[in-house]
Amino acid sequence: MKSVLRTRSLPGLLAALVLAALTVLWAVPAPASAATSVSRIAEALRESPVYVDPAAAAQLSSGDAAALAEQIEDADKALFVAVLPADQPTENLLRNLRTATGVTGLYAVRVGDRFDAGADSSVLPRTAVRNLVASVGGESDAKTQLDDFADRALANMGGSAPASWGSSSDGGGVPAGALVTVGAVLAVGGVGAYTLVRRNRRRQAEEQRAALEKLRVVVDEDITAFGEELDRLDFHPAEPGADDAMREDYEHALDSYEKAKSFMAAARRPEEVRAVTQSLEDGRFSLARLAARREGRPLPDRRPPCFFDPRHGPSTTDATWTPPSGAPREVPVCAADATRLADGRDPVMREVDTDQGRRPYWDAGPAYGPWAGGYFGGGLLPGLLVGTMLGSMMTTPSYASDQASAYEGGDTSGADFNSDDFSGGFGGGDFGGGGDFGGGGF
Repeated sequence: MKSVLRTRSLPGLLAALVLAALTVLWAVPAPASAATSVSRIAEALRESPVYVDPAAAAQLSSGDAAALAEQIEDADKALFVAVLPADQPTENLLRNLRTATGVTGLYAVRVGDRFDAGADSSVLPRTAVRNLVASVGGESDAKTQLDDFADRALANMGGSAPASWGSSSDGGGVPAGALVTVGAVLAVGGVGAYTLVRRNRRRQAEEQRAALEKLRVVVDEDITAFGEELDRLDFHPAEPGADDAMREDYEHALDSYEKAKSFMAAARRPEEVRAVTQSLEDGRFSLARLAARREGRPLPDRRPPCFFDPRHGPSTTDATWTPPSGAPREVPVCAADATRLADGRDPVMREVDTDQGRRPYWDAGPAYGPWAGGYFGGGLLPGLLVGTMLGSMMTTPSYASDQASAYEGGDTSGADFNSDDFSGGFGGGDFGGGGDFGGGGF
């Protein structure tokens, strides 16, 4: 089977040289069969997103494989797909394939009629991978299964495609002499590879800017709402009855407001929004303490914000709530929403803009993870959002960290990766179909 070659945009001279080299490749007949070693599969995947073993060609036609490869390349995501014969050894297959390829990404492998996947957590969390695998587990047709998996994965994974996809062909079955010829030509035009890397970096930066601007709308609403709360407070440090503790709470709330504005103005990446909502959460707790002091009530315990809308302030209790088509769960709620639930009414939910219209923030995808992560720190929110992409994203270490992952999809990390991300399923020796579907989702 021959891979579809997609010529990338390169400077004029380099483009001519590359086309000449690729003509050499097309002129060389491929052998009748190819080895199915992990090294061979990895070599092919470094050059094209889809590899179909000759012994498994009946599962996915060359046309369908080419269309799938084109979809992945157009999405500019590091999704690797391999279709292998039923007798392919599966012990540690995902882990070994990731090691041999050396590229951070999401790896989807079909062996016979069995399917599994694994991903670096910086690209897609393990919970999300398991849910995606389970969602296509009942599909026996390879084309349908792989197309559906790709559609859902590409919409949620991070990072960008490896630059190597834009600079060579699949290379399957090409003699060493032809590869040497191509290597010599491409060495002359090394600037072309650099151009491709820069293009991917620029695209990634543009995606981050777009995500940040989407978050900015929501965060600016939160900052404005908190500022209005401060205006309505009608507290004066010198008013009768005010003491040092009240003044300290008030000053802390003002400081949190200023920090939130400053952090948002300085934010350049989506994950930096977490510091903004952390400041707003801290400021609202100070206002709750101040209100209790002024009214002579016991000071409130430190609790997370209201799950339905953090602008409601700190929660006062936990209540049972059942989302549409989901399982019941305990969520922290403010007093007003607790009353609404007790009366059988819907709580007042925070909605955000999505491509499908206004949706509750937990149903709007992983883009709102940094925003929610600042409000619900300490690992609380993933348990509340089991089964959603936002909840899945928050199972990654970056949820509780101020630093982004060292490697993003498409980066070359070699064998330097967390092997636990590829354990279970293939990695544990059993072809497990991604593990059990967590259920209880929305």
